[in-house]
Order: sequence, then C-alpha cells, then structure tokens
Amino acid sequence: MQATPLVASTFWSPCTTHALLGNTEAMRSAKAFVLKVARSEINVLLTGETGTGKECVAQSIHRQSARSNGPFMPVNCAALPDALLESELFGFERGAFTGAQAAYEGKFRAAKGGTLFLDEIGEMSLYAQAKILRALESREVYPLGSKRAIALDVRVVAATNQDLGELVAANRFRKDLYYRLNVARIHLPPLRERRADIPMLLRHFLSEMNARHAQGVREFTAAALSCVMNHDWPGNVRELRNLLEVVFVDPPEHTVDLCHLPDSLRTTTGPAAADVTRLERSRILSALIAAQWNKTLAARELRCSRMTLYRKMSRYGIAESSPSQVRQRVTPAVTPHKAPDAGPPRCAGVTSHR
Repeated sequence: MQATPLVASTFWSPCTTHALLGNTEAMRSAKAFVLKVARSEINVLLTGETGTGKECVAQSIHRQSARSNGPFMPVNCAALPDALLESELFGFERGAFTGAQAAYEGKFRAAKGGTLFLDEIGEMSLYAQAKILRALESREVYPLGSKRAIALDVRVVAATNQDLGELVAANRFRKDLYYRLNVARIHLPPLRERRADIPMLLRHFLSEMNARHAQGVREFTAAALSCVMNHDWPGNVRELRNLLEVVFVDPPEHTVDLCHLPDSLRTTTGPAAADVTRLERSRILSALIAAQWNKTLAARELRCSRMTLYRKMSRYGIAESSPSQVRQRVTPAVTPHKAPDAGPPRCAGVTSHR
C-alpha cells in the first residue's frame, strides 16, 4: 500500500513544545499570544481539556520570558490536601511542628526568580484558594513557625480543564481569585477540532521516538493515517503521543501500517471505522493467501511481527490454514468432463463409494 509522505526528520530537540505545533488558525493565534504574554510579567490562565498540553505551554511561556534562567516549579493542586497546603507552598521553620527537623522553603520560595505553575487550580478547596489569593495579593508568605513575612519574586501561571466561570457561579471557586488569575487567558483547543495538525504532530513524535529507541521509522501508510485522522482523540495530544509509544514497543522496520496500531484505535463506531476494519482484514487475508499461509512471509509483507499478525488474525476471526487448504480456497471448483461410460459426473472433492 502506498505510504503517505509523512517523513520524519532525524533531529529532535527536547525543548520543542509539541503542544504548540500546528498550522491551524487556532494554533497560530495561540502561538502568537504566547509570545506576547511571555514578554510580560502578568499572571496567565491556561484552559483546555486534559491532554492538550497546558504544562508544555506553561514551560514555553517560562522559556521565552525574562525569567528563563530561573526555575520552573510545577504544583499539582489536585494532589495537595489542605493539611499540607501551607507547609508545601509556603514552607516552614525548623521545629515548627513534630518532625520538622530542618527548615523547608516551600514551592513559592523555591520558584524565586522563575515561574510557579499551578496545575489543576480548579480542584483546590475554598480554604486553599483563600491562601493562594492572599499570597498573590500581598506578594509575600509566612512560613509555618515564622513571625516574619518573606517577599515573593515569582510569576504565576495557572491551568485548569474546568470552566472556572461556571465554578464561580456555583460558589465553588472564589471570584476574586478567578479575576486575579484570569489576567491573560490562553485556551488550547482539543485535537478533534484541529485534525489538520495531526500529521505535523506525528512527524514530531516519530522523530522523538526514533531518537530515543534508535529506530528509523519514517512514515505512516495512507490507511494508517486515515485511521488516526478519524479517531476522536478524547485524550488529545497526550493520547496521540501514547499511540507512538505503543507502536514503538514492537516497531516496524520503516513504515507504520494498520497492523501496527493498537486495537483500541479501531473500536470507534461509524462508517469510517468499519471501512478501516474491512480494509485491514482484507489486506491480512491477501497477504496470507499470497504467502501460502506462511506466517513469517505474510508478516514480512505486512511489515509487522508474527506476534502482531497472530493477534490480528485472532481479532478478525481468521483461522490458521495449511497451504493445501489455501489452494482449495483460491481455486474455483471445476466440474470434470464426463468420461465415456463413467456414469454421472461427481462434484469436485467428493469421493463416491461403490
């Protein structure tokens, strides 16, 4: 099958921000705004579904800012209980509580001169929100056990996959904190709304995986790319990257075909998914018949491993057959010519008993 010209480059830089890769109008607008925001010191709110790359964009803002030489400090707000909030964010002095054998500066102070990234800010309790708000307004913190305020030198970037406006209306998020964070807002669209960017993202991830695994996978076939393009990608860019991780568990030699894609990618319903399933089953059968049911030769023709071929055969209900059975399947039944005095003709493959 003809491969689509999705050739991967041989160079990959770990500093490349895949979340901003794309030429759709939404992504061009987001990239332009990220550059403008990075040059300022204002707080930024990143919104978008899970997996759209909000932390990658936060890192990009940090790298392009005047604070790029300072630390980038991520905080998962969803995993921060109220009991540990102040000690983790604001720090504590030695002896502030039982077990505090040494002082700890906390995330806000650890990000001095750099950027503090508050991920999943919408998951914080109202108590935690009040503590964050005070630190942002006063630009200082009081470590536990200390009577002296410490000034902050940090830029805050927050992110959420929720609609904070709705949470404010439901009294689940503080309005004053919302306006404090929502100074500059950048929304990252889901991957299903920018499918035209998928080939560029695939090239990037192919280069990344090739560099990591010392492989030379260069392209997707047209059928494999069609399957990828028709998927809804509920996990967005993260899910697309995970697809390449799965492919490189048992990497093809040069080209990614349908047989290299995980089964879960073809469980979506609809005419497009059904066409992909029929196409792959037909290709596997054709390869097996052409190879006289030799699994090694068929796998080589399909550019996949024998293990992958067996898995696909099981999935599509293709039973193993011997070369003789293959010949019987591909050779049409022919009624032999009537021989003189031989009685009525017999059906091919049927032995009469006299």
